[in-house]
Amino acid sequence: MPIHALTDQHLDHDLATICIKNLRLRTYVGIKEDEIQNRQDVVINAIIRYRADSAVQFNHIDQALNYRTITKHVISHVEDNSFLLLERMTREVLDVIMSYEQVLTAQVEIDKPHALRFADSVSITLSDSRDDGHP
Repeated sequence: MPIHALTDQHLDHDLATICIKNLRLRTYVGIKEDEIQNRQDVVINAIIRYRADSAVQFNHIDQALNYRTITKHVISHVEDNSFLLLERMTREVLDVIMSYEQVLTAQVEIDKPHALRFADSVSITLSDSRDDGHP
């Protein structure tokens, strides 16, 4: 997932960006019989933004958004469920991330390797944000 250059409109010194890169999981995803019966690889990338001023000031985990906790929640959700559509799985992972109150915005991309002949993968990307942008 490309990281875009920040412009003046993006400069917010209290806004932290967490990037979860290439989280490789196995789950049931697809509509064909072999996809329903056999787990397949998926690769998840997520960008999460939250206000980190307290974490920066106090240097304490209780003030930060715990990306390990979020990642464990995503892993559990993906591996313990089955999905017909990649779009649905992407939305559900995004919902898991957005369920953490500190998250202001999130973007999730999920790749399904070898889903198409002659292609490395197929991916779906979805994003979400809080209405006001502030906690």
